[in-house]
Amino acid sequence: MIKLFKVKEKQRELAENANGNIPVKKQSAGELRLHKDISELNLPKSCTISFPSGKDELMNFEVTIRPDEGYYLGGTFIFSFQVSPIYPHEAPKVKCKTKVYHPNIDLEGNVCLNILREDWKPVLNINTIIYGLFHLFTEPNCEDPLNHDAAAVLRDNPKLFESNVRRAMTGGYVGQTLFPRCL
Repeated sequence: MIKLFKVKEKQRELAENANGNIPVKKQSAGELRLHKDISELNLPKSCTISFPSGKDELMNFEVTIRPDEGYYLGGTFIFSFQVSPIYPHEAPKVKCKTKVYHPNIDLEGNVCLNILREDWKPVLNINTIIYGLFHLFTEPNCEDPLNHDAAAVLRDNPKLFESNVRRAMTGGYVGQTLFPRCL
């Protein structure tokens, strides 16, 4: 039975090529779902999405977040998304391209967001992830940190944390680490 489907598919491809049509690349289920997610995006005004490799390369894109409140007010933070062909059964890989002093983002750009790890479910979507990232900037979580130093400062001395965030965002040092300007 399976062999029959393969034969029919091959015949259809040959017929299309004979007619001068360019064979259409089939989209994976992940690409179809991602296309749906992107078409239904309902982002906050402070978030934008872009496709550096062009609209034909949907599986890799960037999201820019410009928090409009909280410690990170006025900053610009860029996240890269790499979406697997088996999306939504596997969460996208998300990295912060902007070096940031944040309890939930380490200096290599890894992001600690539960829905990108153990709490991922196929019913979640790109919109949910972007809102989760946005929420990390309005309410950093010192209880589940990747940057333990930043988390300890936030927990023990919020005023010093705020000062460190401002210093980092203006392109200064926090401890031994130099942060590029992101205001």
